[in-house]
Amino acid sequence: MKISKTMQSALNNQITLEANASNSYLAMASWCEVTGYEGGASFFYAQSDEERTHMLKIVRYLNGLGVPAVIPATKLPASNFKSLESILKTALNSEQMVTAAIHKMVEIAQKEKDHSTYAFLEWFVNEQVQEETKFETLIQKFELIGRDKLAINEIDKILAASATVSAPA
Repeated sequence: MKISKTMQSALNNQITLEANASNSYLAMASWCEVTGYEGGASFFYAQSDEERTHMLKIVRYLNGLGVPAVIPATKLPASNFKSLESILKTALNSEQMVTAAIHKMVEIAQKEKDHSTYAFLEWFVNEQVQEETKFETLIQKFELIGRDKLAINEIDKILAASATVSAPA
């Protein structure tokens, strides 16, 4: 099977997005760990691993087609965060960016009648719905529980529980 140069480029760009997301979540995990948010640290370490798994899924897809995947250099992620809530909002924005990029690839696959890549991307479309919902629900906890120290401690416990529930790709 052959895929277009446009689709190859889009998939390679997605590899870069996933790699950057993995590093960004790793930086968030590190900040949480140093700041005393053990649940947040566990959650974001798991998120980092998940994004790396997504990246590898695309690498293997391209390689399976005989198209060498481009392994990117990653940009230095932010590492100075204000709060647990701000990190979750940053993460949601990142997921929304990833979703937009995946939707763009789906459009390319549809336009080019690339049914195999379209089918491959369906998994990512569904995954992004779950990812965005997960972060929206976590951010909502600040409105429901509050932002005082006890509330943030509860949210940290929720993050810890969420880390163990995350299903691998």
